[in-house]
Amino acid sequence: MTDMISRQILLAARPVGQPTPADFRFAESPLAAPAAGEMLLETHLFSLDPYMRGRMSAAKSYAKPIDVGAVMGGEGVARVLRSEHPGFREGDMVLAPTGWQTHAISNGAGVRKLDPAAAPVSTALGILGMPGFTAYTGLLLIGLPKSGETVVVAAATGPVGSLVGQLAKRAGARAVGIAGGAEKCAFGMTEYGFDAMIDHRAADFPAQLAQACPEGIDVYFENVGGAVWQAVLPLLNSYARVPVCGLIAQYNAVGDAPGPDRLPVTMRQILSKSLLLRGFINSEFAAGHYGDFLRIVGAGVADGSLRYREDIVEGLEAAPEAFIGLLEGRNFGKLLVKLA
Repeated sequence: MTDMISRQILLAARPVGQPTPADFRFAESPLAAPAAGEMLLETHLFSLDPYMRGRMSAAKSYAKPIDVGAVMGGEGVARVLRSEHPGFREGDMVLAPTGWQTHAISNGAGVRKLDPAAAPVSTALGILGMPGFTAYTGLLLIGLPKSGETVVVAAATGPVGSLVGQLAKRAGARAVGIAGGAEKCAFGMTEYGFDAMIDHRAADFPAQLAQACPEGIDVYFENVGGAVWQAVLPLLNSYARVPVCGLIAQYNAVGDAPGPDRLPVTMRQILSKSLLLRGFINSEFAAGHYGDFLRIVGAGVADGSLRYREDIVEGLEAAPEAFIGLLEGRNFGKLLVKLA
């Protein structure tokens, strides 16, 4: 045994609707010394992401559910404290599936070395990590924006949406972002270069969106679903492409959505306008495109032409409430938990 104790946040119960603090539990667990082929990691930062809500459920999905009583899963940036693994040495900074805990034993699966001189290590959880790769693949491989087209993205100041907007501008498209609140909308214009930003909380949101897209929408990067999708749908042009990345407005839903069944209208629009809706998981594209993503987006981060924002909360105990806030849109930028 080592004298190391890992402090952890466990899944205490499967949420019904919106998660509550009671769905999480704090625990401490002693760690054995790393065996041959293993290493001991000390977590410096870990990521909070909307997809984690799905893993808290037992419903069938693309990712295995977290077991009740298990550590909440997710990626983190960690330092190698002790290594019995030939590919890593003490002091290495790595991206690893640490979960919500201060220390972890790893056999190297899913672990990637980081170069702190190339970019801040926190970016491996945001613009140079899973969220950034999601934006890159969804927009450029499915959305296929062309010069002069209109690209719309919701959650536009988050880690995915903000890069979608910036990459759309690089492709010569017009970028329209949707976000919650005047502060986020102003930031999207000044920091990320969106041509227009629309507040989805506005009473006349659909009318404002239509005014911002006078020639319709050619690419809609779907992060949200719900009322935002209903406002976007009638504005989609013929042959519009819709990469479906997430549906955060529906993650806490219990039972069927209230109101009329809108599926027939959606299907009619798909048929009559020859729309392409393509759901995707970014890992589908990793083998052929991850290297290009790191090279292209990494260069933009290094020279400052691609911008990002982080929302960092301090301490393991802050994670549950921060995650609940993430699902309500309270964060402003890529949400990270920093450990002492």
